[in-house]
Amino acid sequence: MNGVRKSIAAAAIAGSMLIGGVGGAVLYAATTISAAAASPSPSPGTSSGTFVPNEDPTHEASESAAREAQENAGQVPTVP
Repeated sequence: MNGVRKSIAAAAIAGSMLIGGVGGAVLYAATTISAAAASPSPSPGTSSGTFVPNEDPTHEASESAAREAQENAGQVPTVP
Protein backbone atom coordinates (compact mmCIF):
# COMPACT_ATOMS: atom_id res chain seq x y z
CA MET A 1 0.00 0.00 0.00
CA ASN A 2 1.26 3.41 -0.82
CA GLY A 3 1.12 6.38 1.57
CA VAL A 4 -2.08 7.91 0.16
CA ARG A 5 -4.06 4.71 0.53
CA LYS A 6 -2.81 4.28 4.12
CA SER A 7 -3.87 7.83 4.95
CA ILE A 8 -7.33 7.28 3.44
CA ALA A 9 -7.76 4.01 5.37
CA ALA A 10 -6.62 5.67 8.61
CA ALA A 11 -9.02 8.58 8.07
CA ALA A 12 -11.89 6.16 7.38
CA ILE A 13 -11.13 4.19 10.55
CA ALA A 14 -10.84 7.36 12.64
CA GLY A 15 -14.06 8.75 11.18
CA SER A 16 -16.01 5.57 11.88
CA MET A 17 -14.67 5.50 15.45
CA LEU A 18 -15.73 9.10 15.97
CA ILE A 19 -19.21 8.54 14.53
CA GLY A 20 -19.62 5.35 16.58
CA GLY A 21 -18.53 7.13 19.78
CA VAL A 22 -20.92 10.02 19.24
CA GLY A 23 -23.75 7.66 18.32
CA GLY A 24 -23.13 5.54 21.42
CA ALA A 25 -23.07 8.61 23.66
CA VAL A 26 -26.35 9.86 22.18
CA LEU A 27 -28.04 6.47 22.65
CA TYR A 28 -26.71 6.17 26.21
CA ALA A 29 -27.97 9.64 27.10
CA ALA A 30 -31.38 8.94 25.57
CA THR A 31 -31.83 5.70 27.53
CA THR A 32 -30.64 7.30 30.76
CA ILE A 33 -33.07 10.19 30.41
CA SER A 34 -36.01 7.93 29.57
CA ALA A 35 -35.18 5.57 32.44
CA ALA A 36 -35.09 8.46 34.89
CA ALA A 37 -38.37 9.82 33.57
CA ALA A 38 -40.07 6.42 33.73
CA SER A 39 -39.27 5.73 37.39
CA PRO A 40 -42.50 5.93 39.35
CA SER A 41 -42.78 8.26 42.28
CA PRO A 42 -43.79 6.66 45.54
CA SER A 43 -47.50 6.95 46.16
CA PRO A 44 -48.60 8.48 49.42
CA GLY A 45 -49.79 6.05 52.04
CA THR A 46 -53.47 5.47 52.54
CA SER A 47 -53.10 5.53 56.31
CA SER A 48 -54.02 8.75 58.05
CA GLY A 49 -51.49 8.06 60.80
CA THR A 50 -54.08 8.28 63.57
CA PHE A 51 -55.00 5.41 65.83
CA VAL A 52 -58.53 4.03 65.45
CA PRO A 53 -59.51 1.72 68.32
CA ASN A 54 -61.45 -1.48 67.80
CA GLU A 55 -64.80 -0.82 69.48
CA ASP A 56 -66.33 -4.19 68.63
CA PRO A 57 -68.23 -5.50 71.71
CA THR A 58 -66.51 -8.91 71.51
CA HIS A 59 -63.10 -7.25 71.44
CA GLU A 60 -63.98 -4.84 74.24
CA ALA A 61 -65.01 -7.68 76.55
CA SER A 62 -61.61 -9.37 76.30
CA GLU A 63 -59.31 -6.36 76.82
CA SER A 64 -57.91 -4.99 80.07
CA ALA A 65 -58.92 -1.72 81.70
CA ALA A 66 -55.42 -0.30 81.06
CA ARG A 67 -55.70 -1.03 77.35
CA GLU A 68 -59.18 0.51 77.17
CA ALA A 69 -57.87 3.62 78.93
CA GLN A 70 -55.08 3.97 76.36
CA GLU A 71 -57.54 3.55 73.50
CA ASN A 72 -59.90 6.13 75.00
CA ALA A 73 -56.98 8.55 75.31
CA GLY A 74 -56.25 8.13 71.59
CA GLN A 75 -52.97 6.30 72.22
CA VAL A 76 -51.75 3.16 70.53
CA PRO A 77 -52.14 0.45 73.19
CA THR A 78 -48.91 -0.86 74.68
CA VAL A 79 -50.48 -3.21 77.23
CA PRO A 80 -52.32 -6.45 76.48
